[in-house]
Amino acid sequence: MLMRTRLTPLIGITLALAACGGSGDSVDADVMFAQMMIPHHEQAIELADIALDPTVGAGPEVLELAAQIKAAQDPEVEMMTSMLQAWGEPTYLDEGMDHSSMMSGMVPADDMAELESLRGADFDAAWLKAMIGHHEGAIDMANDVIEKGDDKATTDLARKIIDGQSAEIERMKALLGE
Repeated sequence: MLMRTRLTPLIGITLALAACGGSGDSVDADVMFAQMMIPHHEQAIELADIALDPTVGAGPEVLELAAQIKAAQDPEVEMMTSMLQAWGEPTYLDEGMDHSSMMSGMVPADDMAELESLRGADFDAAWLKAMIGHHEGAIDMANDVIEKGDDKATTDLARKIIDGQSAEIERMKALLGE
């Protein structure tokens, strides 16, 4: 009887952990999406801030897009941060590592520095190309979480990102004459 009393809680814990394991991949997908999309969005905001700097001489269309991107992505960063905090997860991946190379569409540091050195029409063209690639990366990440995640708020946000950034890509391509 004593053995049964000791085993019963252990069996209950084991079954509970096993039940949690089934959804681990989808929960992990939701967490990973938010943890990776936060720095991805932060770089888009940084790119927008560069365009909004009056010294680069960005054209009115680029200025409008930059303001639109910043206005859309700032609240999304706040939302994803709140989601991760509610889940008890860190808001960033391992801080000691550079995960930007793992994220589709991230602009390398050398390209960011080059972009900051450009002015006027040269800046506009380079910024639009960089932002198109950046948005395409975000769309890839969003499609991935729609396929693998199970949190409704996360998949709703992913669909919003796809819709908004797809429209912005079309607008940017039109500005480039593509």
